[in-house]
Amino acid sequence: MTRPSPDPRPHTALGRMLFGGMVAHLIGGAVRLGLPDALGDRESTADGLARTLDARADTVERLLRALAAVDLVEETAPGRYALTPTGRLLRSDHPESMAAIARLYTDPLLLDSWRELAGSVRDGSVAFDRVHGESFFDHLRGRPEQAAMFHAAMADGTRGTARVLPDAYDFAPFTTVVDVGGGDGTLLSAVLARHPHLRGVVFDNAEGTALAPAALERAGVADRCAVVTGDFFSTVPAGDVLLLKSIVHDWDDDRAVRILTRCRKAITEDGRLLLVEPMLPDGAATAENTVPFLSDLNMMVNTGGRERTRADFEALCSRADLTVTSVRTLAPPSGYALIEIAPR
Repeated sequence: MTRPSPDPRPHTALGRMLFGGMVAHLIGGAVRLGLPDALGDRESTADGLARTLDARADTVERLLRALAAVDLVEETAPGRYALTPTGRLLRSDHPESMAAIARLYTDPLLLDSWRELAGSVRDGSVAFDRVHGESFFDHLRGRPEQAAMFHAAMADGTRGTARVLPDAYDFAPFTTVVDVGGGDGTLLSAVLARHPHLRGVVFDNAEGTALAPAALERAGVADRCAVVTGDFFSTVPAGDVLLLKSIVHDWDDDRAVRILTRCRKAITEDGRLLLVEPMLPDGAATAENTVPFLSDLNMMVNTGGRERTRADFEALCSRADLTVTSVRTLAPPSGYALIEIAPR
């Protein structure tokens, strides 16, 4: 009996997945070259871009063809190229820029750990610690250029949430918002600008808050916001709203509970803790978005953290004498879960 020919479609699908890493490096390489900024809002040729980028015209042409194949540029006429709407997000001057994210997620800082994924799956160890001999955040403290790259990416990744959070939650009953691990203040600036009755505190380590004063000044809220440096494992400034975006997922359960416990001590009895985090669905079969699952593994290999389901967050909060009161999904371009938590 003749064996039927295998269905080619699974091979095609798997091939696309395997080439996915190359697509990421295509994007990261284009950003590092400065190609999206060089194209800007105009059309250009490979020759014109090569002169601007100090590169070879023939290799720039090959890069442009690949970028067109993944819909980041379009060939508007033979040999002439322009950014697509998706490609424009790679410009450093775009209000929703993802250029810094592209740099971070294609840098050896993160990728070296991914090469050790199998080891982390086998024994639960943090690959980054094995590769570098220290934890992710300890590593950043001694390397200002990598720390700056990381914090720039975090700021880029916060802008979408900053657009929607100020109108997605009722801040009217409160007076002081503390952004725990708030970095350069991108998110808190948007909340304070939308709600002029509020005062705020950006709380992070010295590297994280380095650009906060300038960001608060640009937003016109510096007179209502303090910048405080410290360690959220030790203490957290008091407030009636404590806001944490993409903080808890960096840590394992025990250290996440330590952070939440510090927040429980800092919050007023009628206050609220707001977590803005990716949230895993209850089962993989119900997933419409692969990103939280990939982010879960990224946390596992790089920081020892994890993404969590609603039940996971409820269990963490219970250990910290807190209770989840509501969960909603923030509108695009955020898409994060907004988890409201109250003292028990």
